[in-house]
Amino acid sequence: MESKHRTVLTLVTKLSSVSERIRTEALSELHEMSKLDPETRSMISDSGAIPYLAETLYSSSHASQENAAATLLNLSISVKEPLMSTRGVLDAIAHILSHHNSTSSAAAVQSSAATIHSLLATTEEFRTVVGAKREIVYALVDILRSHSSSPARTIKDALKALFAISLYPLNRATVIHLGAVPALFNLVVKDGRVGMVEDATAVVAQVAGCEQSAEAFRKVSGIKILADLVASGGGSMRTKENAVSALLNLVRCGGESVGSDVREVVVVDGIADVADNGSSKGKNKALELLKVLFHESGGFSNSGELSTLSHFHSFSH
Repeated sequence: MESKHRTVLTLVTKLSSVSERIRTEALSELHEMSKLDPETRSMISDSGAIPYLAETLYSSSHASQENAAATLLNLSISVKEPLMSTRGVLDAIAHILSHHNSTSSAAAVQSSAATIHSLLATTEEFRTVVGAKREIVYALVDILRSHSSSPARTIKDALKALFAISLYPLNRATVIHLGAVPALFNLVVKDGRVGMVEDATAVVAQVAGCEQSAEAFRKVSGIKILADLVASGGGSMRTKENAVSALLNLVRCGGESVGSDVREVVVVDGIADVADNGSSKGKNKALELLKVLFHESGGFSNSGELSTLSHFHSFSH
């Protein structure tokens, strides 16, 4: 243990060397250590590496960017608090993400997006801090907007980061304001890869849960797209569950006017399929959506819908 600590300390000291070669070699070794030996992550943090790693994200060297970003990602798994409390780390990550189409290495962008998700996935109090960093949110949205030129893995990590940010309800309006809704639905409609659509609709379901969502969704025909996803037999069950969750959140936050819009286009059989064959969470949301749309409103467009709802209302008891 002591020898390992000495090695880490030596490498961290080299990060301040005037020699670019020495700094590059030290970065590469710290990257490997933090990847292969989780025990070293706290040592790297305690030895003062984080400010150097953050500063390196501004480097013009792609190799240096990649090693620094990957090391920060590895540290985020084990030592979240030191990362979040070190001044300049989020700004450096924002810099990498914001230059995803120009000076940033693709691998560094992917690692940085993954770091945001890693920091926020299990730590609720960090979500307010990152959500207030509009440059980060905008950059993540812009990665989705540039999906035709962004690597698939980077898009998926950007989606996961936005999902984690949107878990905090007060961040959802910011995510919408910065253009996430058209970017997300464009991805859903044009990408076609099942995993990508699943991840995109998971974010859609989260951002649907605020007052600003209804207007943003209407502008991109989002309610119709979600209804089509619920009705489609070609999509995965996870996608259908996400679409049901999004519609439920929209109705809950938008009230009767949104409920009326949803009732006009939704296919009850699709919701019923989720209620019957989905996960336990998906079943509950599908049943709730059926009740909110048809039972509480007292409105049914045909006897088949009434029969379907009656069956699942009985099932829920």
